[in-house]
Amino acid sequence: MTNIAILGFGVVGSGIARVIETNEAEIRRLTSDTINVKYILDKREFPESPYKDRVVKDISVIISDPEVSIVCEAMGGVHPAYEFTMAAFMAGKSVITSNKELVANCGVELMHAARKHGVIYLFEASVGGGIPEIRSMRTSLAMDRMEKIDGIMNGTTNYILTRMKNGGVSFEEALKEAQSLGYAEANPSADVDGIDAQRKIMILSAIATNKLAEEAQVYAETMTKISSMDVDAASRSGHSVKLVGSFRKLEDGMTLYVCPRFVPLSDPLAHIEDVFNGIKVTCAMTGDVMYYGRGAGSYPTAAAMVSDITAIMTGCAKGELIMRWRHTEGEYVVPFEENSFSYYVRIKTDSVSDTDEKIHLVLGDAKKLEGAPLGYAEYITAEICEKDMRSAVDGGTLGEVESLIRVLD
Repeated sequence: MTNIAILGFGVVGSGIARVIETNEAEIRRLTSDTINVKYILDKREFPESPYKDRVVKDISVIISDPEVSIVCEAMGGVHPAYEFTMAAFMAGKSVITSNKELVANCGVELMHAARKHGVIYLFEASVGGGIPEIRSMRTSLAMDRMEKIDGIMNGTTNYILTRMKNGGVSFEEALKEAQSLGYAEANPSADVDGIDAQRKIMILSAIATNKLAEEAQVYAETMTKISSMDVDAASRSGHSVKLVGSFRKLEDGMTLYVCPRFVPLSDPLAHIEDVFNGIKVTCAMTGDVMYYGRGAGSYPTAAAMVSDITAIMTGCAKGELIMRWRHTEGEYVVPFEENSFSYYVRIKTDSVSDTDEKIHLVLGDAKKLEGAPLGYAEYITAEICEKDMRSAVDGGTLGEVESLIRVLD
């Protein structure tokens, strides 16, 4: 019997217990063993839960028990999750987490500590919920060179954009729907401002390069300014609007960012809808590899954590490549303003012909979109450096720019 402890008994933590109970026979078949939830750490009481007698409020109870070999951290946030994880390592316990904020901000230190104490640190559930992209990237793609990653990594924002496209509702209306359905928090900033996706692209890029960027190095742009006019323009130009996290491996570094994008309909990411996630990894030898599935929720996320538990139980985790992340140094992460993009531009104007002249004079080649609303001109530009585009927009040389959205290459 393998004894585990669950830290946090919310949506994910309670899901772990249910997945273990539901899949008991399958776990026994695969591991020749069983999983016993010996402790649950939570400040709350759960009088109606079958696990009510296992709830403790002091982490030292778990840390001091030699029978507990695996700790499942499902608390969220950096503190006290960081301190609890370090304490578990020092006590010789492996740790599994779904905590993207913790991994994105403290992954280097935690992996070093796990190696030092001879234990294992796994976090499959931290990106993409139940989608098994992390283990695949660490094993099947490990000997290839991962050059690009583009992903729809947040189900809340994808649901909002899907409703705006298919339901014709505004951003505000779609957000309220998402909140009423439990997809979005009362304060949705982490989702709609790109912070959640920012942390996830940091984790995936670190798997690709073994270097973990800092949050300050990763540009994240809100999608709250996306309007029904943007969604309509995307449709007319053969695109779909998505919030995309992107990584590019460069010759002497990397760049990574999160922002709304016009995604061509020829790209599979354009067709990821509702709360689903899609992650596309482009490798030098393999080409494009696509991951798709439910990126959040109690059961998908918990199932990924139980998968990590069984990887430790069977010894498979020890056979995987050891991750030796390091912090990025110097200019390794290229500043966002040095990247180049093609852009969708919408300009409010009284004279479309004058605006045409300005666009071609300042930006060069640009495709004018047909069917623009009265009083507006719309274009898809050629590739331009972000810094130069911002200078043109902020300097007013293009006129009254109402929308500027990057096109996914």
